Amino acid sequence: MGKEFPDKALMRSVEDILSLMGGAEAAAQRCGIGTEALRKWRQSRAIPAKHWPAIIAATGLTLADMPQGTPTPTDAESPMHAETHEQEQVPPGATAALVLGDGSVFWGVGLGANTTTVGEVCFNTGMTGYQETLTDPSYAGQIITFTFPHIGNVGANVEDSESITPAARGLVVKLDITEPANYRATRHLDDWLKSYGIPGIAGVDTRALTLRIRDGGAPNGVLAFPADGKFDLAALRAQAAGWPGLEGMDLAKEVSCRQSYSWEEGLWSWGQGFDKNPVRKHKVVAVDYGAKRNILRCLADAGCDVTVVPATATAEDILSHNPDGVFLSNGPGDPAATGVYAVPAIQGVLASGKPVFGICLGHQLLALSLGAKTYKLDRGHRGANQPVQDLATGKVEITSQNHGFAVDEASLPANVKVTHKSLFDGSNEGIASTDKPAFSVQYHPEASPGPSDSHYLFHRFVEMIEAQKG
Repeated sequence: MGKEFPDKALMRSVEDILSLMGGAEAAAQRCGIGTEALRKWRQSRAIPAKHWPAIIAATGLTLADMPQGTPTPTDAESPMHAETHEQEQVPPGATAALVLGDGSVFWGVGLGANTTTVGEVCFNTGMTGYQETLTDPSYAGQIITFTFPHIGNVGANVEDSESITPAARGLVVKLDITEPANYRATRHLDDWLKSYGIPGIAGVDTRALTLRIRDGGAPNGVLAFPADGKFDLAALRAQAAGWPGLEGMDLAKEVSCRQSYSWEEGLWSWGQGFDKNPVRKHKVVAVDYGAKRNILRCLADAGCDVTVVPATATAEDILSHNPDGVFLSNGPGDPAATGVYAVPAIQGVLASGKPVFGICLGHQLLALSLGAKTYKLDRGHRGANQPVQDLATGKVEITSQNHGFAVDEASLPANVKVTHKSLFDGSNEGIASTDKPAFSVQYHPEASPGPSDSHYLFHRFVEMIEAQKG
């Protein structure tokens, strides 16, 4: 039997439901959506089934009351962008495809390496720094949709990579990548992508894809750019639908260093390049869960003599370096999965009384080590324009972020206080222990979107070390 729907005569209109929920703004907040999604509800006179539980809980309505009209096609549903299951023909000029886990297809023109890759499809709103984004280890397991259209205009160079090998699995852009027009460029972005085996797709309606991710969460997807131009859509759909997703996945081991090493490079300055001899007064061990190079440079610039150790280092391994402080780096994947081995090590460091500072995944792992829990965000925060408020000062920082998981504030123990919050969705952006010298933030202070709004955190860490040594 097919799915039976309630009699349409019993259904409430979208406007009725919005009114019962206290208005459009209250409904959007309750369902975790934006104004564009509400517009689509009104336009189609339907509400997606995934939002019914929240509406029923808020209003006391039943399934029989839910409006279930036929959604109106979006502008993205053109031959080059989205394809129904019945339309299996490759559009003229298409050489690549992005196939989502629900079976939909976005067609475009391939770039970079001729290969097929699978991952979580996310979006990044930054207007600069595409090379830094693609080489950020926190993007392991992800295919990145760039909302800014001009990708490739500054080319690629050896100085702007945040890791030795890019971790992102693919990229999606609207316009063809441009020729480099920057004095620092040493190669074309397309050539750079090929050299690392990374595929891309251009010509996609990235606005439609971004709205889809924003309103429905980050889907699994397959990016295919076959050399022979042939697509087995059934196989690609099965691959996308069958990928397990990032939840429960430990990716830190994949991007971490394999052995300890010393970091000696400071920050970059105009006309000077990177500082090759920063003053180093305090010995810091940085645990590499996927550390960005610029974080290590910021630590060095703040006066830290940095030794980097693998993600799997135990408390004994870390403390054997006799550090003045311990840094927990950013990284990809599910913090609960990485925490299986990371949490015992961090708890051992905390017990030693050494000052601890964490960023991104390091923030989440510190929270787990202090007794809190984490959860997966529906959409994640990725971009260089995210507002965060420091609750101690009231100041707002413009931050760079890349994370799909967050700390559950309701699970924080009594000896942990909230220090920062997101002004986008109110999620946690920072914590500090009240009885141990330990603090962390969810965002990336080293990425300089403000450009120096958040650099004080590295100096706060050093001040904590100096106080402990004193």
